[in-house]
Amino acid sequence: MTAAEIIKDLKSRKYKPVYLLHGEESFYIDQVTDFIEDKLLSDAEKGFNQTVLYGKDTDMATVLGAAKRYPMMAEYQVVIVKEAQDLKWGKEDAGSKEAEFVLNYFEKPLPSTVLVMAYKHANFDKRKKIYKAIAKSGLIFQSDPIRDYKIVAWIEDFIREKGYKVDQQASALMAEYLGTDLSKIANEIEKLMLNVSKETVINADLVQKNIGISKEYNVFELQKALAIRDVLKCNKIINYFASNPKANPMVMVLANLGGYFTKLLKYHYVPNKADAASVLGVPPFFIKDYEVAARNYQPGKVFQVISLLREYDLKSKGLESSGNVGDGELLKELIFKVIH
Repeated sequence: MTAAEIIKDLKSRKYKPVYLLHGEESFYIDQVTDFIEDKLLSDAEKGFNQTVLYGKDTDMATVLGAAKRYPMMAEYQVVIVKEAQDLKWGKEDAGSKEAEFVLNYFEKPLPSTVLVMAYKHANFDKRKKIYKAIAKSGLIFQSDPIRDYKIVAWIEDFIREKGYKVDQQASALMAEYLGTDLSKIANEIEKLMLNVSKETVINADLVQKNIGISKEYNVFELQKALAIRDVLKCNKIINYFASNPKANPMVMVLANLGGYFTKLLKYHYVPNKADAASVLGVPPFFIKDYEVAARNYQPGKVFQVISLLREYDLKSKGLESSGNVGDGELLKELIFKVIH
């Protein structure tokens, strides 16, 4: 089930006694957890029937002790364990009373309790008996990271669901600048929406104004300058990045350039260029930029650039010697080698 399908069932009061929400992408885990915390019980019922615990501050005995209670003046009680990846789930030693106590509950959970285990930033071990027990008695949702080529479509869907409109250039700019962290993207979009009416189409200018992206000096513009080998503009952008390292961290710049040149390499090997937009996962109007870049960067050069990006990524992280050179100087050095 998707997060949307889980929430749809919850709205219809189709509850499971145990929810194990796990995975590397926290956005959907938070979305389901927040809905259960906010909506399952009325405000009057929450006082006696809702318990929120945190994995690092509790243990399994406390969690299951709360789960085994019966609701007071309500049909259900809710027990939520946030940051459940920090919880000591207990060993599964054969014959262990602790293991038996824990497993017994997950095999036969109390129907009047909705127990939510929000296990974030990692996948739960599917080999564990607890996992298999929850799979039979409750619901398991795995939240995987979204692929970078799907981010533009995700942004457009998210904005549409909120009742707003966005053009493709604006969604592409956000995808390039904000990366793949869905929680970060959602937060920035929601802040933007506070300053935009639903009748207004969100465009690149609004994105640059409200999300703190410089109109002239951003990774998006750097890619375009590199594509046409505009040395002067590249240097202006890099100097701006060096002066504003917090807004333009080198790790983000390198990640974006890595994605760009990887797509450029794919473009070279697309047999039918009419299919390039779908193969690269970019809006069709960007393909002209890739056509220009492909003329300026033959496949051999693109391979060299990707190798350079990896080299300078290691240097920026101190894994390869770069002396006492700062990120700004490393970036200038890298861009010079890319263009030349």
